[in-house]
Amino acid sequence: MVYRIVLSFCLLFFWSSTPNDELMTWHPNLKLEWKNFRGKPQPNTNAVAVTASGITFEYSVKETGKTVLAFTAKVKTHFYPKRSWYVKERANDYILAHEQLHFDITELHARKFRKQIEKLKVSNHIREDLQQLHQSINKQLADMQNLYDTESNNSINKEQQDIWAAYVKKELSNLDAYSYKD
Repeated sequence: MVYRIVLSFCLLFFWSSTPNDELMTWHPNLKLEWKNFRGKPQPNTNAVAVTASGITFEYSVKETGKTVLAFTAKVKTHFYPKRSWYVKERANDYILAHEQLHFDITELHARKFRKQIEKLKVSNHIREDLQQLHQSINKQLADMQNLYDTESNNSINKEQQDIWAAYVKKELSNLDAYSYKD
């Protein structure tokens, strides 16, 4: 018997995706453009833009009776155009680069997640192990997204913005072996 579970987690406002959500899957050659941000800007906020991105996680377990024999897992990073928005009059390429880095940070955590999944051993509690790992990686992701916005002052601090861009680029490179392979 094979069980399949699909879990979704989206940042920055913790939306859950639905089967009808339009999405773009992270790829190293994919760079966000303002035309990708199709949501309606939120009123009464100082934000110039919001990137809705998240990790989708799917796994299946093969078992005989009550014994787990094997499992597989897929982890992908997505951008949700209809949930992402910007204020056209205040947007520029610098702010777009800040938003791209939010998407890249999500991919960084997807790679960390894939790496940790690879280390898991097949056991009868694999479902719980996967769920616990999923929750942990999502917390780490949310913490890093918040830290990035705090330290860069939502892109206003250009020095910190540059430091973050270099850091994320380096970390993505370090975890290149855990890029998604379809």
